[in-house]
Amino acid sequence: MADVYVDCFSHALGDTKAHVSESETAGRLLSSAADLGSAGFEWHHMCEPSTTAYDLAAAAVRQLPEPELRAGVDAIVYATCLPGNGNVGDPARWRASGDVMHLMDFPGSRLQADFGLDDAVVVGITQQGCTTMLGALRMARALLAAEPGWRRVLCVTADRFPEGSLYEHSYNLISDSAAACLVGRAPAGFRMVTSHQITNGGLHRATNDETLGSYFSYITLLINQTLQRAGLDAGDITWVVPQNTNRAAWQIMPRVIKIEPSRVWQPSLPDNGHAISADNLINLASLATSGQVRRGDRVLLVVAGYGLNWQALVLEATEEFA
Repeated sequence: MADVYVDCFSHALGDTKAHVSESETAGRLLSSAADLGSAGFEWHHMCEPSTTAYDLAAAAVRQLPEPELRAGVDAIVYATCLPGNGNVGDPARWRASGDVMHLMDFPGSRLQADFGLDDAVVVGITQQGCTTMLGALRMARALLAAEPGWRRVLCVTADRFPEGSLYEHSYNLISDSAAACLVGRAPAGFRMVTSHQITNGGLHRATNDETLGSYFSYITLLINQTLQRAGLDAGDITWVVPQNTNRAAWQIMPRVIKIEPSRVWQPSLPDNGHAISADNLINLASLATSGQVRRGDRVLLVVAGYGLNWQALVLEATEEFA
């Protein structure tokens, strides 16, 4: 497969920033603020009632470099963790009319139109839980391999919890969020070395405790298989960029996978909480601007999500990031 690169990272968060103690008082949590605080969570971001998941997606895409978008996008991979966020139709109008047309207002197509990406086809991913952004990157790489004439794919993930939702899931504090990036053939940013996914559909209705209980064994299996696919071992990985989950998990995992704890990068956890599918890109963008990435550094992105799904991606830096 010809080399493919990922670059130009952006994200957007819900309009309102709330401290974990505020959300405890407001009844948005299952755990106590003290317990979530001990797990590393301090703040999270929630959408106002009028802000849709599509609004978040558009806000993230709007931050991408305009010249890159104008240069042409051949496909948009639009990924959502909550399948309902893959549709911005009006259920009230459907109930009144019975016409399913009101349930088919697709945000990926709307994004294509709003940003004038007229030559782009749209692909949607809705079945991979919080792993959907890594799934979108994997899909983008596969599309470029299958379409020799294509040059660039826009990957977007966007989710917001419905009004009245609890903002805690599997003992994580949640933020409404979106993220976007570009995947293309031109050398830039990070080269995609390999990607890997595991799905255990038998756990599709797993409880919070069952999800937590499967985390370490499956993440270990995922990482080992991913490294094997790439012909690498743990010593070849410079940085690990996980999703924002309970801080204790990534104090334990480095010992299991034999990677130095100082090489785990998730600085957005206290301020953003678990930003659904956007965590990896938010943390990767932070790493890229930290001044600590050198040409040739390999970065391992890891995420678990409902379904149950686990995905990983190995990247290699193509430049010295400022």
